[in-house]
Amino acid sequence: MDDKLKSAKLFSEFPPVTTKQWEEKIIADLKGADYEKKLIWKTTEGINVRPYYRAEDLEQLEYLNVPPSEFPFVRNTKTNNNWEIRQDIEETNPGRANETAVDAVARGAEGIGFNAKEIYNAEDLKVLLQNIDLTVTSIHFTSAVSFSLLCDLLIHEVEEQKIDASKVKGSFNFDPLTYFLMYAKFYKSAENNFNEAADIIKKIQKSLPGFYTITINGHYFHNAGASIVQELAFGLASANEYLAKLTGEGLIVDEVAPKIQFVFSIGSNYFMEIAKLRAVRLLWAKIVEQYNPKSPDSMKCFIHAVTSEWNKSTYDLYVNMLRNTTEAMSAAIGGCDSMTVNTFDNTIKKPDEFSERNARNTQLVLKKESYLDNVVDPSAGSYYIENLTDSIAEATWKLFLDVEDIGGFIKVAESGFIKTEIEKTCQKRDLDIAMRRQIILGTNQYPNLNESMLDKMTPHADLNKLGALKQYRGAGAFEALRLSTEAFENDGHKRPAVFLFTFGHLAMRKAREGFTTNFFGCAGYKIIDNTGFKTVEDGVAAAIKSEADIIVFCSSDDEYIDLVPKACKMLKKSNPDIRLVVAGNPVQLIDILKQSGVDDFIHVRSNLLDTLGKYHVWMGII
Repeated sequence: MDDKLKSAKLFSEFPPVTTKQWEEKIIADLKGADYEKKLIWKTTEGINVRPYYRAEDLEQLEYLNVPPSEFPFVRNTKTNNNWEIRQDIEETNPGRANETAVDAVARGAEGIGFNAKEIYNAEDLKVLLQNIDLTVTSIHFTSAVSFSLLCDLLIHEVEEQKIDASKVKGSFNFDPLTYFLMYAKFYKSAENNFNEAADIIKKIQKSLPGFYTITINGHYFHNAGASIVQELAFGLASANEYLAKLTGEGLIVDEVAPKIQFVFSIGSNYFMEIAKLRAVRLLWAKIVEQYNPKSPDSMKCFIHAVTSEWNKSTYDLYVNMLRNTTEAMSAAIGGCDSMTVNTFDNTIKKPDEFSERNARNTQLVLKKESYLDNVVDPSAGSYYIENLTDSIAEATWKLFLDVEDIGGFIKVAESGFIKTEIEKTCQKRDLDIAMRRQIILGTNQYPNLNESMLDKMTPHADLNKLGALKQYRGAGAFEALRLSTEAFENDGHKRPAVFLFTFGHLAMRKAREGFTTNFFGCAGYKIIDNTGFKTVEDGVAAAIKSEADIIVFCSSDDEYIDLVPKACKMLKKSNPDIRLVVAGNPVQLIDILKQSGVDDFIHVRSNLLDTLGKYHVWMGII
């Protein structure tokens, strides 16, 4: 029997199952539970994700049979999946930055991002670029004093080196619109900035054709707490503003669009982030198409991916390595053109040799050992990812059109629309973290109780003070609580202590003991655990001896009625100021337990952040 016959026989044993049959089975298994609430995932972006997708869900997607590198470029703008491994260097001193760059290139970096803050003349640039082969290693510049001046200096340097200018690749992070959004002002004027953009494009077009002139810094939206849809829609609106203004100044779209680079953050929502990069290529192609470009290449979207800063934590720093790895995978599978993996410890200090090497090696492993660069669009045909791509594109397009209807990016930025919309998302995300619907491991769940970070932190610039669109991290509020506990202890006070009064039913007391440890451990409180007391009197005696500030009863709801009133009476008599807490939500007993002396109840529906803040105030920590 040949292979075809074997295959036919095998699959004939499994008759096809229709969607109707699947749905009937699911509804039966739900036993009356709400289908929407149980199985439909409602994302932060407002997208409803179904529990499963089938081949029939791909029928309406027109781009599926379009190969990579062809319009609308969903599947990639290239015929391969190669991306540039880029390392960004914070150091502003030209000599020291050059040393770091040369070492990074020797260790596998293919592109270098320089902070050009201290580049004032040709000599400064020469020092910065010495021993770097500009025909092999791409160079990218941020924070220049004047990008127009820097452009002139770079053109001069390339001419001085007598190298083929067409082989020099890189970018300028010239983005006056994001500057306006971040600082609530243009650094000169809108007219001046657009004139400067046009001037640089003309220079670059002739002398450095491989350079991107304008950067769309979508990652600032992400790191302000925006959703994926907001990051893409506002980023595309910004790019469209550049197209409209500069083509209105006499440039043609084929001169402007190919000189725009997009920078997007990649978060930990693995499949959504893959779909995000696919969706933005589709939308950018559709936008540029409306300007009637002469070349289809003008509709290609160049994407630089940067691992998220919003979801990184100060506590349990090494978890950031895992977050960076999954984010880098999403970026690679999604088809980014270049990528920066941030250092895992940048929440507490500037990068050092180890953290830079770790960040660089994350990409090297994905590229040189996992060969993710060898397969174009590896997610193609996935029912789930293809539908996510379509859903993100549809939601993004709707918000993009809302921005355009208001009058474009500058108008909505001036009106405060962008800031307001992102802050609405922030409030929801902050609440999800406070309620532990979104977990930041080591911060609002499973904290390392023995970890101390206050003495390991070095001063960083506070981006929250820089302008209108605030940059922050989701873990920040919890970290502030825990750092204040450390500071309180460093000032000579006793570290707040929580005594676990474990009693009765083994499984329930162990579960609530673990819950309480995680709960108060997130504030850095000392946890005094116990194996379980045989009598109430034994537990009370141990609790009093511990001199703990908070006593938490950990048992089953059925046993609380006998345990808690008796223990409360004895404990309050010994120390009227002690806080008595019940782990759980025994609804029928709450009034009785409160009357007996219980001060609080903690459970899965508690707002963790608010509750810990309340205890901080009570103990005089804040």
